[in-house]
Amino acid sequence: MRATPVLAAAVAAIALLVAGCGTPNPAAQARLEGHATGHTSATGHAAATGPVPATDHPTTAATGHAGTPVAPAKPAALRAGESMRTVTSPVSYTPKAPTTGTDDYRCFVLDPKIARDEFVTGFDIAPGQPQEVHHVILFRVPPSAAAAARARDAESGGTGWTCFGGTGLGSRGASLDDAPWVGAWAPGGRENVLPADLGIPMSRGSLLVMQVHYNLRHGVTPDRTSVKLRLSASPQLTPLETMLYPAPVELPCRAGKSGSLCDRNAAVADVTERFGAMTSRIVNGLLLVCNGTFVPTPGATQSCTRRVEERATVRAVAGHMHLLGSSLRIELNPGTARAKTLLDIKVWDFDNQGSVPVPATAIRPGDSIRVSCTHDQAWRDKLPDLQGLPERYVVWGEGTTDEMCLGLLSVTRP
Repeated sequence: MRATPVLAAAVAAIALLVAGCGTPNPAAQARLEGHATGHTSATGHAAATGPVPATDHPTTAATGHAGTPVAPAKPAALRAGESMRTVTSPVSYTPKAPTTGTDDYRCFVLDPKIARDEFVTGFDIAPGQPQEVHHVILFRVPPSAAAAARARDAESGGTGWTCFGGTGLGSRGASLDDAPWVGAWAPGGRENVLPADLGIPMSRGSLLVMQVHYNLRHGVTPDRTSVKLRLSASPQLTPLETMLYPAPVELPCRAGKSGSLCDRNAAVADVTERFGAMTSRIVNGLLLVCNGTFVPTPGATQSCTRRVEERATVRAVAGHMHLLGSSLRIELNPGTARAKTLLDIKVWDFDNQGSVPVPATAIRPGDSIRVSCTHDQAWRDKLPDLQGLPERYVVWGEGTTDEMCLGLLSVTRP
């Protein structure tokens, strides 16, 4: 097929979601997001029975999304063969962009002292300043890449480096079907203990790179995020992997609203200026991979269906959007007699983004998985974080006030 080289380039661009890195332009970011507001930390699930327009959502005082406070859970007891190890950011880091930006992505090297082949069987990520942290992702660094990670860290004197999309250490071995994620935290996240038969493999000598996304509009207090890892060397554990299912975001301005960023080309140029050239490749690459064309179909709901290439068993699912998110759905074999819903978030709550265990569900080559996200510009009139920002055509972007649509599957193989 003539589009094959272009398709390959699009997939390569999307692979930045797994292991890419770039340099945000904070001056451009500041022009878009020059407002400081309050922010809540973790909140609970909102109960609803269907997609609800933003004007009907209950709201909290800060982000405005539905939710009820969740008390910290008591840590689960260690199971037979497990040990607990705490690793912490090597330094207390004060979030900052190179100039005046409002999103700071920082990657830190963590050494969990893996002296033998082990499995991570659980984790508890604790942001030092949760009101400033948009997300935390732990990436596995194999022994073959450990020297490169240490060298990158040494360039900054041990204070980490600016990154987005991933670690910036290269994408060798990384793919959407086997992302090198060990764990993640987003608002609402708490301790994650894997089922007793599962573990995330960590080879002897492996490191972790911890990516922390700081939202500078909520303060610049020094942060020192820590991670508690449950570890086990049991040979009975089955390796757990992460599959990523991104979809485009093509949300037009509302009827009757106008502004320079309501033009899609201007909006794409804006996120590219703020986050680097690869951003536009991801925006357009998602269209090609998901829809087979570079021509967008603007609308509140966007989806992406991808065929399964290898046998696997789904054990947990999660979704990720930002503040304009309204609902998210992940489906297996949609539109067929074998259709099954894996995740249905009818009312998206940015402040509650935990992973959801599901009954073991087999997926096979030829099956399809679809992620669908609905975003709503009306949230601009509801959420303090968004009020006063210019109306814009919204595409995939790294900032808190940009948007994403991402499904995550935790799987075992076969």
